[in-house]
Amino acid sequence: MTEIEQAIVGVVLVDLDPHEDERGLFAELFRADRLHLAQRPAQANLSESRAGVLRGLHYHHAQYDYWIPMGGRLRVGLADLRRGSPSWKTAVALDLDAAHPKGLLIPAGVAHGYYAIEDARLLYLVERTYDGSDEWGVAWNDPDLGVPWDIDGEPILSERDRNNQRFVLLDDRELPTVE
Repeated sequence: MTEIEQAIVGVVLVDLDPHEDERGLFAELFRADRLHLAQRPAQANLSESRAGVLRGLHYHHAQYDYWIPMGGRLRVGLADLRRGSPSWKTAVALDLDAAHPKGLLIPAGVAHGYYAIEDARLLYLVERTYDGSDEWGVAWNDPDLGVPWDIDGEPILSERDRNNQRFVLLDDRELPTVE
């Protein structure tokens, strides 16, 4: 079990075990039997970000995300917002690099975001098709959560992410609970 998996209950970091030879590389990106998911993925998305962009923090009440870096380097920030979780309000950061691919399973209720250390491309699978009803956000730099981003300067943010509220201002109905 990795340090990240020990810090936040339900987060899983998967070594994709790439196999390289003179032809290139092969890696299994997703295997349901490794992750023990209740629901199979329903949608795959691709996010591309220029260096210096920060996306997040976002969270869902009823959806996991499974992230695979496809290009560049990312610093991922995670914060457990699930009331009743043994890791409630624990925040961590880790780097993902497409040159050393790993998969990251982020359970429902764990706020997540990433900072593009360099131009980055992220493939992610989710268990629900997008309809906007399960999209929530909290400020990326919330001092009460204290995600250890360790970045210099101000990141480039979307308007949505600039307007995310601090954790202490969230209504109880906006907070997920452990099932």
